[in-house]
Amino acid sequence: MLIYLGEEELDISKTKFRSYSQQAWALKWIEMYGGIGGVHHKNWLLDQLARILNGTKVVLKKAEWSNGNWEYRYSLGEPTKEYNNWVKKIKAKKDYDTGIAP
Repeated sequence: MLIYLGEEELDISKTKFRSYSQQAWALKWIEMYGGIGGVHHKNWLLDQLARILNGTKVVLKKAEWSNGNWEYRYSLGEPTKEYNNWVKKIKAKKDYDTGIAP
């Protein structure tokens, strides 16, 4: 019987992603989520890119199963002050939609 063992947060500096820049992470997000249809999902992706490009920390986790299989899981940490200020500036001019995660 296959058992999910859980996930652990990794120190990115000790992984193959250690040299990723904000631009590289933004491109990674586009690779992972750019093909998902729906305006609400595209808005979510654009918001994620804005967060990354405004310095929001990428959180990398490793999920494992009892059969030895594992996968990386990617998410973003708390938004930075720079991102929040950017959103305030955008909202002063027009609506800003953070979208819906796929």
